[in-house]
Amino acid sequence: MTKLPEQPDLALLAALGPEEHLLDAGTQCWRVYFKGGAHPTQWNSFRDFGPTGSRFDHHVPPRHSQTRAVLYGAVGHTAVATCLAEVFQDTRTINRSRRDPWLVVFELTREVRLHSLCGLWPTRAGASTNISSGPKHKARNWSRAIYETYGTIEGLYFGSSMNANEPAFALYERAVAALPLMPAGNWSLADSRLDSRLNAAGTHLNYRVWPP
Repeated sequence: MTKLPEQPDLALLAALGPEEHLLDAGTQCWRVYFKGGAHPTQWNSFRDFGPTGSRFDHHVPPRHSQTRAVLYGAVGHTAVATCLAEVFQDTRTINRSRRDPWLVVFELTREVRLHSLCGLWPTRAGASTNISSGPKHKARNWSRAIYETYGTIEGLYFGSSMNANEPAFALYERAVAALPLMPAGNWSLADSRLDSRLNAAGTHLNYRVWPP
C-alpha cells in the first residue's frame, strides 16, 4: 500500500474519528502574508480562492472563489522560522521587499479544534506522515475529506516539512471567529527591527536574506 493514497477511505475516517489538537484561547499564532503583488491580502484574510498549489487547501475543484477558505501559519517557539521556511521555500530566499511581505502575530480569542496529523492517526487512516511532505495534490484530497467528514474540526495541525516538523497549522474558515479584531504585532519584513530575527532564521534554515 502506498504511504499516501490518492484518496482516503471515507468510511475508515468516519470510524476512526478526529485526532483533536486544541489551540487554547490566547495562543499566539504567527504568519507571513503579502500586502502587495497581484493578490494583496490582510493579516487576518482567509483565502477563499482555490484550490491552489498549497498543501492543505480544502477548496472544491475547479479553482474558484468559494465559501471554503484557509489561513496558514505556525505556533510554538520556532514559529517565525517555520513561517519563513514555508513561505519562501521555492526560492530559499527571504525576500524582504518583493510583494511587500509582513509578519504578524495574533492571539486566539477562543479555543480552536484542529485535527492533528503529527501522531499515529495518518498511519491508522491508511497513510503516513508523508501527508505533510509528499505530493501536495494528494494532501489536498485528504484535507478535503477531513473537512467534510469531521464537521467540528476547524483546521489541521501538522509538522512543517521545511523546518524539522515544527508545528504549523492550516485554519479552515470555521475558525474565522477565533481571530481577534487587532493583531498583537504586525511588521513589514523591511522593518529594521526584524534584522536580527530574519538573519537568525536565515542562518537556521540556510536561506538567503535579501536585502541583508
